[in-house]
Amino acid sequence: MALRAEEMGPWCRFALRSAGNPPGQTKKALKQRFLKLLPCCRPKSIPSLSENSVEDEFELSTVCHRPEGLEQLQEQTKFTRKELQVLYRGFKNECPSGIVNEENFKQIYSQFFPQGDSSTYATFLFNAFDTDHDGSVSFEDFVSGLSIILRGTIDDRLNWAFNLYDLNKDGCITKEEMLDIMKSIYDMMGKYTYPAMREEAPREHVENFFQKMDRNKDGVVTIEEFLESCQKDENIMRSMQLFDNVI
Repeated sequence: MALRAEEMGPWCRFALRSAGNPPGQTKKALKQRFLKLLPCCRPKSIPSLSENSVEDEFELSTVCHRPEGLEQLQEQTKFTRKELQVLYRGFKNECPSGIVNEENFKQIYSQFFPQGDSSTYATFLFNAFDTDHDGSVSFEDFVSGLSIILRGTIDDRLNWAFNLYDLNKDGCITKEEMLDIMKSIYDMMGKYTYPAMREEAPREHVENFFQKMDRNKDGVVTIEEFLESCQKDENIMRSMQLFDNVI
């Protein structure tokens, strides 16, 4: 029995829903949904790719936090120079100082889920992007995570998801951690969804998640168990592949 999309989080869930779109529209629809969900990359922030790259280099040097040069970021990620220019302009439009703290991150994220409370899930997501744990997400942090989600190998993407769910970063996912994640997703989606979400649903999803992934039944899911279970699940693998070339 396959894992349900809710058990992999919102970014997999909307990918799976997009899989039902007519041929030729799937990736376009997924791109639109994904960009709307990304803090600092709202559509109004994305300019033409034809703008002068000299101006981008100048802007990189004028913000309070100066990110690494485009060439270095291009080497460190799987984005092209022009893609990095587009992403940087969107990021700078939302975060003029060049960095975003947790409160700002939550405020930006909440705009896309007005029907619910996205603050807890946004905190978990912020911590996944804030890899050096300094309390802020820089442009380098942002594009590094985004590169993994959109251009990484299947193992890269699954490792990133595991890190998101492993809230205390001790190398395993407990039922308590997964329940916190599931509750935050349900809070984010709001009470006025269709069909209505049952109060006991988060805990049921956690039990289903552990039934599938906790291979040795020791009450925790390790990265090895997580990778093995996901790689054997056709729905999850299909959702991972839908992120190829989203931007």
